[in-house]
Amino acid sequence: MTEDRQPTPDEAEEDAFFPSPYSLSQYTAPKTDFDGLVTDETYAGDRWKVLVIATDERYMRMANDTFFSTGNHPVETLLPIHHIAQAGYGVDVATVSGGPGKLEWWAFPRDDDAVAAAWRGTRDAFRAPRTLAGVIADGLDDYAAVFVPGGHGAMNGIPASRDVQRALDWFLEHDRLIITLCHGPAALLAAGIDRDANPFAGSTIVAFPDALDTGANVEIGYLPGPMPWALGERLRAAGIIVDNHEMTGATTRDGNLLTGDSPLAANQLGKDAVTALLQRFGS
Repeated sequence: MTEDRQPTPDEAEEDAFFPSPYSLSQYTAPKTDFDGLVTDETYAGDRWKVLVIATDERYMRMANDTFFSTGNHPVETLLPIHHIAQAGYGVDVATVSGGPGKLEWWAFPRDDDAVAAAWRGTRDAFRAPRTLAGVIADGLDDYAAVFVPGGHGAMNGIPASRDVQRALDWFLEHDRLIITLCHGPAALLAAGIDRDANPFAGSTIVAFPDALDTGANVEIGYLPGPMPWALGERLRAAGIIVDNHEMTGATTRDGNLLTGDSPLAANQLGKDAVTALLQRFGS
């Protein structure tokens, strides 16, 4: 069964597909590499929180007119959140529309206690998130960081959202942390909407490599067709320096911008985020 490289039909939508059994056998596991918290130190206050901007759209329309049944990757979403929450920071969830945040449930690590704990703590927030515009209107002063999880679904809507642009502008202007990984850096493109230059131009990040999305991910049936656009290519065109061409679990920090390259980076990015949060917002 795991040798089957044909994408699996998603009966909820015409011409929609989940990843093939073979690709899931290669890319998913019942447990993550969570190996404990980076520090026993915690934030003991009640002010600072992290804003999670999740995708509210599951289906990505591919270049061959099929739909990839995607969302936010659960490991890339919940493992960093686990580190952040265990360090004492509040977590709020918003989507552009206010519709439920979508997760790629086929990638959920069923035997992972850290991911399960994070889901128990945020399940209601993902199922009934706030609108991003509403969060902005109420004020962002109590947010130490914004976190945009990965998963191909992060390329749906978020890069074209003016509300995402407004949020990123605020976090940049107020010297707060911006955390993202894998396909989540697509959000950085929103900062350049209708501008001559993207404010993140010149920043160095790591992200999911185009070579996998245009090659192996199609060949093994993880994707049901060619991508509608290439993430790394678009980021580089915006002047953002994508410092990796492979998926190795790399993370990097450029000023207040913290990034990781894939699900393999989720655990380390969570640790990096906590270290940065405690340095800046630990009291």
